[in-house]
Amino acid sequence: MSSQDHIEKHIIVLGVTGSIAAYKAAEITSQLRQKGWEVRVMMTESATRLVAPQTFLSLSRAPVTTSLWDSPSWQPRHIELALETRLLLIAPATANILAKMAHGIADDALSTFYLSHEGPVLVAPAMNPRMWRHPATQENCRLLRERGVHFVGPVWGRVACGEEGEGRMSPVEDILAATLETLAP
Repeated sequence: MSSQDHIEKHIIVLGVTGSIAAYKAAEITSQLRQKGWEVRVMMTESATRLVAPQTFLSLSRAPVTTSLWDSPSWQPRHIELALETRLLLIAPATANILAKMAHGIADDALSTFYLSHEGPVLVAPAMNPRMWRHPATQENCRLLRERGVHFVGPVWGRVACGEEGEGRMSPVEDILAATLETLAP
């Protein structure tokens, strides 16, 4: 057992990707903070076009990572943070991030962090229903489930483009419940 195993980990890393549902991640951040968790937000570049990093800085009271090149220290932030993190929650999780995770592609801060994180991972998919049904997306999700990644949703509903079907991100309350369940011993 390493000395790191004795440290109580109270950090949840919240990965925010480029789905219109990214605005709901602000509420997730706020709710997790109210429940006593430290939240560190990692945003993909696409997510920053939908919600400003400042929103998450204010809600989490911690720096927001938007690039692999944000680290002010000698050690890459994704490696340092992986040692301190109890759970990686990605909400919303786009088809793009699910594909990167399934195939070990690490080309941004969030996908690189995923590969360095050794704890539980929970994803809340959010995308167009046709994208969700696509065989490639379903195969990526199958691979991730086999590797122990937990899923919450998606659910049936109207998505931003106006279509209805399975692909809408689960309600914030369901994501919070799944987060606490995943964290339970």
